[in-house]
Amino acid sequence: MSQHPSWFTEAHQASGSSIGYRVEKLLHAEKTPFQTIEIYQTTDWGNLMVIDGCVMLTSRDNFLYHEMMTHPALFTHARAKRVVIIGGGDCGTLREVLKHEEVEHAVQVEIDERVTRLAEQYFPELCDSNNDPRAELLFIDGIKYMAEAEPESLDLIIVDSTDPVGPAEGLFNAAFYASCYKALRHGGILVQQSESPIAHIELIKSMRSAMRTAGFSAVKTLPFPQPCYPTGWWSCTMVRKGGDLTGFRERGALSKNFATRYYNADMHKAALAQPEFMREALGE
Repeated sequence: MSQHPSWFTEAHQASGSSIGYRVEKLLHAEKTPFQTIEIYQTTDWGNLMVIDGCVMLTSRDNFLYHEMMTHPALFTHARAKRVVIIGGGDCGTLREVLKHEEVEHAVQVEIDERVTRLAEQYFPELCDSNNDPRAELLFIDGIKYMAEAEPESLDLIIVDSTDPVGPAEGLFNAAFYASCYKALRHGGILVQQSESPIAHIELIKSMRSAMRTAGFSAVKTLPFPQPCYPTGWWSCTMVRKGGDLTGFRERGALSKNFATRYYNADMHKAALAQPEFMREALGE
């Protein structure tokens, strides 16, 4: 990471590239028991949240990530009533999940409460649903929570985590996926952010292998644009306990009664298609 008088820049060693934002001022900085959090005001991208030197989100483009982490899975599942979000401290994923009327209970399990409290202050639009009666916010270890979850009690698990280092490292292995598999009902879906297809294809391959080891058979990696993350291109990987992932409730997506800025039925279909290099690398 390097900082210049009017720029915040994140250097990404794995891809030999960097992404920077012109900033007007540092709004907040603190070191929590888990990580260092900074909030900047930018000239063109709204507020910017940085954790341990890595860009987490901006006001301007977070909708891409939050919508793709939620709606493809929710429109693939027949009727997801009980949802758990591991991580997701900025609450944007929770907001998108609760746009679905069939969801009866959504638990957000974030280890660092300060992420959520700062989101409420600096990204209030993402926290619109925090007081929804269907929402429950827990500030505990997500790995432990899933290990102790009641078997076959959940319809959807969304792992909205930081990169696989530090507090999030244990969310990218077969033991964690086995906990998720056990907690899901038949037909249940697990979706996890899976980094950049350009820069992290080996990580995606290892994730998919660990997911299969845990018992999941149907696996699909959905790429989508994300300007604020390394390479500007990101992905989520979706797996299912029983059933496949080739189709989704297209009519439901076409007639959805809530607003989105990126996701629609056509974008869902587009995300199910993969460029040739991903097909070759992932064996699809």
